[in-house]
Amino acid sequence: QVQLVESGGGLVQAGGSLRLSCVASGTTFRMGWYRQAPGKLRDLVAAITSGGNTDYADSVKGRFTISRDNAKNTVYLQMNSLKPEDTAVYYCNAKEKDPLLIGVTYDYWGQGTQVTVSS
Repeated sequence: QVQLVESGGGLVQAGGSLRLSCVASGTTFRMGWYRQAPGKLRDLVAAITSGGNTDYADSVKGRFTISRDNAKNTVYLQMNSLKPEDTAVYYCNAKEKDPLLIGVTYDYWGQGTQVTVSS
């Protein structure tokens, strides 16, 4: 079991910045951020592997940067040039590989943190 604790959400004006943090209770091979706006599905925002490979949603490329500190089991999401459409609950996600079963992974989720961007 991996527990995730998020921080850093809040209210910001359009064009502003926020930084989200997520601390995992153990090591994981992939950590990322998803977001869910009211009435919409939860979508990937950005993810990063323990080796540093990253993946971004097209809508945030060039504005958001994901990074991680493996020694601290922490992932960060720096969000710049925020837009009202970035408003959502942001969830930290961690994936862990089963130590015995090849190809089997487990998903863990944080409690979510609200990001609101005013126009």
